[in-house]
Amino acid sequence: MDTKNIRINDYDYSLPDERIAKFPIQKRDESKLLVYRHGEIEERRFLDLPVMLPKESLLVFNNTKVIQARLHFKKNTGALIEVFLLEPAAPKEYEQMFVSKGNCAWFCIVGNLKKWKGETLQQTVTVGNKRFLLMAKRKEQYHTSHWVDFEWEDHTVTFAEILDAIGELPIPPYLKRASQESDKTTYQTVYSKIKGSVAAPTAGLHFTKEVLEHLRQKKFQMEELTLHVGAGTFKPVKSETINDHEMHSEHFAVKRSTIQSLIQKEGAIVAVGTTSVRTLESLYYLGGMLIDKNDNKEPDWHVPQWIPYETKCNWPLRDSLSALVDYMERHDMDVLHASTQIIIAPGYKYKVVNNLITNFHQPKSTLLLLVSAFVNGDWHRIYDFALSHDFRFLSYGDSSLLIP
Repeated sequence: MDTKNIRINDYDYSLPDERIAKFPIQKRDESKLLVYRHGEIEERRFLDLPVMLPKESLLVFNNTKVIQARLHFKKNTGALIEVFLLEPAAPKEYEQMFVSKGNCAWFCIVGNLKKWKGETLQQTVTVGNKRFLLMAKRKEQYHTSHWVDFEWEDHTVTFAEILDAIGELPIPPYLKRASQESDKTTYQTVYSKIKGSVAAPTAGLHFTKEVLEHLRQKKFQMEELTLHVGAGTFKPVKSETINDHEMHSEHFAVKRSTIQSLIQKEGAIVAVGTTSVRTLESLYYLGGMLIDKNDNKEPDWHVPQWIPYETKCNWPLRDSLSALVDYMERHDMDVLHASTQIIIAPGYKYKVVNNLITNFHQPKSTLLLLVSAFVNGDWHRIYDFALSHDFRFLSYGDSSLLIP
C-alpha cells in the first residue's frame, strides 16, 4: 500500500453531536468496553478488562499529567487575550520549567492575536498569602506559535504554582463547553504523575484503583512511560492525502528498565492509548538507527514522520531494543529522552505493540488512521458496532480493547 497517497476522506464516518460525550460517566470503570478479538466483536464493561486481556500481558501506561495551560490576560482596553502554553522554550526541560522562579518562556498559541500589539500584558496572581504581578511579553513567531516571555515579581513562587493558581485546564475544543472544576479531576488519569500535557491520554481515563488492583492480582505486569501530549493531537488533516499533512512532534521519556521489560515480554505488549503506541513504536526506530549508525556523533533522539515508510526497517525487535539498552548502559542513562513525529497509518507494520486499549476517535483524524492500521483496515465494522450499540465517543467516551 502506498501510505503517503491515502485519502483522508476514506476515513470519514458520521458522528452525531449527541454521541460525543460532553462529560464522563460518574464511575470511570462502569464505561462500556468494545472487545475486538480476531475479528469478533462483543460489548463488555471496562471493569471486565482484567479477564479480557491475554494472559501474561505487559500493560504500558502513559503517566503524563495535564497542565492548566490556558492563561487569560485582560488589556486596559478590555480586550481579552488567551495565551495557550504549548511547549517549554526556556528552560526546555519540563521538570526544570515547572520549578522555574522569576521567569521562563514558552511557545504559545495566542488567542485574539490582533489585539496584542506588542505591549507587556499583566495580571495579578495570588499564591497562598502572596500577591504579585505576572507579566507576559510576546516575541518572535515560530510556525503557528509565538515565543512568550513570562516574568513575575515574587521569586519564591514557581511557575507550577502560578499555573495552579490562574491556569485553566484545556479540555478538547469539540466538547464545546467551558472547563469546569470537575474536569481538574476527571480529565486526569488516576496514575498521572509528570506534568506537561495539554491533552489527556484518554484511554487511561477509564482506569480506577480497583481495576489496577485487579490487574495486579491477576499477575499482569505494568510499566509506565511519559509522552507529553501536544495540542497537535487535535489538529485536523486538511490535505486531501496524508502526504501533505505535517505531524506534530511530541516529547517522551522511557526508563531503561521499561525497555528491558519490553524485550522480556516481546509478543505480549498492551499499549494503553495511542500515545503509548506512538512512544513504543518509536523506540523500535531509535534502536534501529543506533544499529545503522556509523559515526561517533551523539544520536539524534528524534523519529521523523516518514521513517517507517522510507527506510528498510528489518531489524529484529529484540536487536533494536537491546541496542537502546546497551547504549544507555554504556552512557549511564537511566531514562531515555527523545521526541517523535511518527505517523502510523494503513500500510504500517506494528513492531512492538500487540494489543491496544483506546477510545473512539474523530472522523478523518490521524488517530483513526492508527487504529485502522492496527486492525488491518477493519475499523468500519468496529465503529459501526459502537455507533449502533450506543457507545459514547471521543475523550470522555467509552473505550475498546483491540486484539487483532
